[in-house]
Amino acid sequence: MAKVVRFYETGGPEVLKLEDIEVAAPSAGEVQIRLQAIGLNRAEVMYRSGQYVIDPQYPAILGYEGAGIIEAIGPDVTDFAPGDVVSIIPSFMFSEYGMYGELVNAPIHAVVKHPTNLSFAEAAASWMMFVTAFGALVEFGKLKAGETILIGAASSSVGLAAIQIANMLEAIPVALTRTSEKRDMLLKAGAAHVIATQEDNLIESVNNITNGKGARIVFDPVGGPEVSRMMKAMSAQGIFFQYGALDPRDITVSVMDILGKHLTLRGYELFEITTVPDRMARAKKFVSDGLSCGQLKPVIDRIFKLEDIAEAHRYMEANGQVGKIVVTL
Repeated sequence: MAKVVRFYETGGPEVLKLEDIEVAAPSAGEVQIRLQAIGLNRAEVMYRSGQYVIDPQYPAILGYEGAGIIEAIGPDVTDFAPGDVVSIIPSFMFSEYGMYGELVNAPIHAVVKHPTNLSFAEAAASWMMFVTAFGALVEFGKLKAGETILIGAASSSVGLAAIQIANMLEAIPVALTRTSEKRDMLLKAGAAHVIATQEDNLIESVNNITNGKGARIVFDPVGGPEVSRMMKAMSAQGIFFQYGALDPRDITVSVMDILGKHLTLRGYELFEITTVPDRMARAKKFVSDGLSCGQLKPVIDRIFKLEDIAEAHRYMEANGQVGKIVVTL
């Protein structure tokens, strides 16, 4: 028997139940992992509350990320063995697998042997944030040394990951945040510049930073009316990656900005990387190399215990964290 988090109706954090269940042996293409840490993601909050891209199938499981030790392997698995220390990368739906539990099965395409210099908590915090940022900045954006990138919601785990990847590539990360309250923290986290969008003139600030050229890449999970100003601060041939909708209001942009500078406004999601084998392989190598050499290091905001999973969800919904929320077992 193992403790697993499940829920039977959508709603607030209180619908999450910690239950003892018998976990089936791993099937072909699966490994069974004794988890030591779980990384929380906003998608799990949305799924639990009925706002995700799929509806829950009850009893519903959830959880995209974790790190632990392989306890058993499926009959055809050759790349992993019991005792391997591994992490799970989000690349499946909650209707298939869920990582909120002491003992879980995971598909081998989502499993990676993480660098030995990471703790379990750090490993559980790493892969979603760095692979998400990798996909936009490196795989699709081709960010180069010396280029400027605007990073929306920069104090989020993915925002902090984007700052680190930009620095790894010797680009210029400009952190966007609503007020100057987090300015010092973001500078300490590696941002070359910080713009408080409710206090500073965004377009003027970007022009000053880039000598009037503008930023070639914008990486934003917010959306809403602010997008129009960010696009005005972009350079010719710029690409805007919208990877979230924290502000659900419609995006309105100037047609002349798009035409005049040949801009691209592109929706982007992590699964574009993690469900395509060659992209996934490149992401695993890039992130693993960065973690191994220390140029990439996850920022952990707070750690909870599994029995406090509902409180961990409440904390995430309060939107006050800087970095990743982790649950340890």
